[in-house]
Amino acid sequence: MAYTKIHAIKATINKAVAYICNPDKTDEKILIDSFGTGPETASFDFKATLSKTSASDPNLGFHLIQSFAPGEVSYDEAHAIGIELADRLLENKYSYVIATHIDHDHIHNHIIFCAADNIEHKKYHDCKSSYYHIRQLSDQLCSEHNLSVIQPSNKRGMKYNEWAENKNNNSLKSQLKRDIDECIKLSQSYNTFLELIIAKGYEIKGSETGLDAPKYIAFRPPESKQFIRGSERSLGQEYTKENIQKRIKEQLENSKKKVPFPKKDILSSEIKTPEELLKRKPKDPLRGTRKTLIDTTKDDIQGSTGLLRWANIQNLKIAAHAYAVAEDISTIENQLAEKEAVAKTARHSLVALEKKMKPSAEILHYAEIYTTNLRYHNAMLRSKDPDRYYREHATEINLFNAAEHVLNSTYNINPNNMNLHHMQDSFSLMEEKKKYLSSTYKTAEKEVTELRLQLSNLQKYLKNSNIESAQYHNQEEHRDTEPEPESLNQANFKNKPHI
Repeated sequence: MAYTKIHAIKATINKAVAYICNPDKTDEKILIDSFGTGPETASFDFKATLSKTSASDPNLGFHLIQSFAPGEVSYDEAHAIGIELADRLLENKYSYVIATHIDHDHIHNHIIFCAADNIEHKKYHDCKSSYYHIRQLSDQLCSEHNLSVIQPSNKRGMKYNEWAENKNNNSLKSQLKRDIDECIKLSQSYNTFLELIIAKGYEIKGSETGLDAPKYIAFRPPESKQFIRGSERSLGQEYTKENIQKRIKEQLENSKKKVPFPKKDILSSEIKTPEELLKRKPKDPLRGTRKTLIDTTKDDIQGSTGLLRWANIQNLKIAAHAYAVAEDISTIENQLAEKEAVAKTARHSLVALEKKMKPSAEILHYAEIYTTNLRYHNAMLRSKDPDRYYREHATEINLFNAAEHVLNSTYNINPNNMNLHHMQDSFSLMEEKKKYLSSTYKTAEKEVTELRLQLSNLQKYLKNSNIESAQYHNQEEHRDTEPEPESLNQANFKNKPHI
């Protein structure tokens, strides 16, 4: 198995050749070969050939790297494969120098060849098709030498900086995948997943489902201007819109255990006749529904039969409302857990963003002071009488010097390399994220409060209902076992003395 990559050389050929021919990397220059030139004269030979071409591009040569898997190939075999690759690719038209480096576990070949050929003096055309041709030749040579071959996939290749960040597990895509996995574990539905990922600071587009919905969902990480598409090529098969929904559904099916409400025994006193039901007044739409249960154990309520009846009716309405919005008590508990997760996630994201915004605000403040007063500093340097100019603009110059000192010493920032507009845009984006996260957090907290109240009302009402039902059944059982009272005449007859 061999990886290949190629890049153009636009500056100095001699430095590139000197690097690949390092004795410490090439077994004291044993693993070095060339064609149409030599390592010592490559720079002059390439220059002579390039002088005969009419092409105007700045490419002086190309640097091709062929890297093998650790332990799969010997030094000599790797070097031989590299020479074969150079000969098949360049067809004995281009001068080249090849060196095999053995200073790492993965042996790799470096091939530097001239950008113009020695026969027609035409420039080498570096493009996607030419790179795929190099890969094809390399894979073919690996097969001929009984080495493994990389199987192609639909996933696109990564840029070097993306690969390096991904290797350290701190790239934007790696973080996004970790956040998606975490949100899926906390979600009972696709909508909850969207709320959680938004609470983490991501902006979402294409999340709709249905026939006319966009094909891909896309996520924009906090402080990033680019969206990351949830496709197989970009993030992987497990992170497409369809598979995110599938993972949530499978998780829900594996963990869902439905706990039904305990059925309440209907007391005989609560049974209404049709005539009584018809006498009920319609609900006044202008009056709001109570949110908390009335404590019926208080002395003022217990001491009044009418007030106790009214309180029981109000509590029944509150419980009926809770029954209407949920099939079972576990539904409310699951909803509460989801909203608590959304609120917690939004809160953590908000705190992390605020911690990041504090130094950013200070840096931006000093950067604006530095930029605003830079012209006074430069004018003083150009002035024929700097002392006089300083006395006239001492405030502006002192502000400039202070801002420059803080940026350099405190934040280790070179003011000359700052991009103020970029810094302002980044901070504005953070402010927008903060506003959005704050709104998400407040909304989730409000919903958590309502769900907690709803759950508490149900639990209290069911508990009270069970107690009332038990008392009612005890009274009925006691009444059934109690002997019927005798009539007054029978009692008198039994008490009469016998004559």
